[in-house]
Order: sequence, then C-alpha cells, then structure tokens
Amino acid sequence: MPGRDPGPSVKDNEQYEALRRQGASKEKAARIANSPKKQTGKKGGHASKYEEWSKDELYQKAKKVGIEGRSEMTKSDLIDALRNH
Repeated sequence: MPGRDPGPSVKDNEQYEALRRQGASKEKAARIANSPKKQTGKKGGHASKYEEWSKDELYQKAKKVGIEGRSEMTKSDLIDALRNH
C-alpha cells in the first residue's frame, strides 16, 4: 500500500515504497532500505569470463539455472546459453 508507513524499523521510507512498487517483498524492501547507503549502489563482484571456466563448471552453472539440453552442448554452446538465459 503506497504511502503507508511501514513502521519505525524502516529507515528510508521512500526507498522502501519504491521497492515495494517494483514487486520486492516487505522483508527484502526493508532490508535494502535499512542498509547503509554505501552498500546499496554497488555493482556485483568480479567474476571471471565464461571462456575461462571449464566445460564442467559451465555445465554445473547451466544445471543450476535450469538450461535444458545442456548435456549435448559444447563449451561454446554452454557459454551462449548462459549469456542468453
């Protein structure tokens, strides 16, 4: 419910409401709205390029994200599938 005060446990009501409008759960929106500002805008870590992964590592990642037909794919096919999933 936009405009409704989520309570004293949320530090940034504006950010909380924006996240809720985007579909975030109450818990997730509160966690992000309460995190220090330094942490909320950061990009992710530094993962290596898929080309540097072994075929088995790519296969396991494809399995984890649910790419079908992965057992028949080459390393190049796995990379393409992961990038376009």
